[in-house]
Amino acid sequence: MVQAYILIQTEVGKATVVAETIAKIPGVIHAEDVTGPYDVIVRAQSDTVDDLGRMVVAKVQQVDGITRTLTCPVVHL
Repeated sequence: MVQAYILIQTEVGKATVVAETIAKIPGVIHAEDVTGPYDVIVRAQSDTVDDLGRMVVAKVQQVDGITRTLTCPVVHL
């Protein structure tokens, strides 16, 4: 199982709608709007890194109102 944080910047005023929409995507554990340089932070999981990448590109980045994403895989050192 691969988990990651996805940091999202949105258009002004779209953070809540983006977080609510992303929360419904299979594999998303949490999606919360936050303050700071990012507007939404998502915790997601998938079986493989490739599946995670497909989720981000095919589902998350397609949500209306997103301007940029940064995916940060969780590592256990």
